[in-house]
Amino acid sequence: MKDYRYRIFTSVIEKRINRRILKPGDKLPSVRSIKQEYHLSTSSVQSGYDYLVIKGLVVSIPRSGYIVAVPAKQEISETYPELPRVPRDPVFRKNILLTSDMQDYSESTSFNVAAPSDLLVPQKLVLRTMQEVIREKGAALLRYYPANGSKKLRELLCRRAALHGALIQPDELLITDGALQALYIALAAVTVPGDVIAVESPCVFSVLEVIANLRLRAIEIPVRYKDGFDTDYLKDICTKNRIKAIVLTPNFHNPTGILMTDEKKREVLSIASGYNMPIIENDVYGDLYFNDTRPSTIRNFDTSGLVITVSSFSKTIAPGMRLGWMAAGRFFSETERVKFSLGRSVSPLNQEVVMKLLLSSSYDRHLRLS
Repeated sequence: MKDYRYRIFTSVIEKRINRRILKPGDKLPSVRSIKQEYHLSTSSVQSGYDYLVIKGLVVSIPRSGYIVAVPAKQEISETYPELPRVPRDPVFRKNILLTSDMQDYSESTSFNVAAPSDLLVPQKLVLRTMQEVIREKGAALLRYYPANGSKKLRELLCRRAALHGALIQPDELLITDGALQALYIALAAVTVPGDVIAVESPCVFSVLEVIANLRLRAIEIPVRYKDGFDTDYLKDICTKNRIKAIVLTPNFHNPTGILMTDEKKREVLSIASGYNMPIIENDVYGDLYFNDTRPSTIRNFDTSGLVITVSSFSKTIAPGMRLGWMAAGRFFSETERVKFSLGRSVSPLNQEVVMKLLLSSSYDRHLRLS
């Protein structure tokens, strides 16, 4: 006959959890304390906790005891908080710098930056390629490269874009020190201080930093968990505000991971075209797809040069590979002017390494294996 004496204490714990007296993550009494309080054997207490674990109410933490479990299934609310439909100044929190400093001394994986794990970085491949480039190029790597980037690299990026349906010309491409610099250049090129920018909500904090540093104002467009970027909301705020540009991540939005459909990409482009409003699309995650076909960019559907696409290799090769690019469309002259004011040239070594990885197919092979 089974011993159910443990129900003496498990029923108490169940009631406290159901009434939310005990909340997810709360530590539960030790086996020893339960044993003493309820005059039970060690095996009975252990059986009781096993029963609670099976019911999904409790989680066993090795060498630490038991804690209240997070409910296995929680319904996501169908309602959303109403966002203000007026522009606001982005909030720059000083503790973002402290967080960054703390991460420098931490060995744990950081979730505050979208950086690949060290296990996914092709360290040997990158270091070997660097050594090959240094042997082949020698002192040429110590000189300035063209301010808008290596012509061969720009031509190669255009050929790769064409494979996925985006027609980009080498003469509209700028090589940058990462996608964030490209975003800064794009916004600086199409706005003046005081202008209003539409951004996704939620969005990456670094985007808000750039907007704040350029003394722009932001108005939020909600990203819904079911259907992503809210185009109806965009239409509404465009009728009430003079929006100078939209900044968004249509492919694998950070932090939700949502992939915008081609239909919605066309709709966003149509809305922006109606107001002659530049779209700055961040496509740093576009190469990280799991299906057979790479997702389209909004640029794929753009025939008037209204879209500025920015991307980089920091998410796909290594965080320290500070090499980005931007296809500026009709805004090339303005972006080129801003880019030149920020620096004469991007690292020749990084440009040559990325070019060699792309030409040898090592980059695509790395993505497939990852």
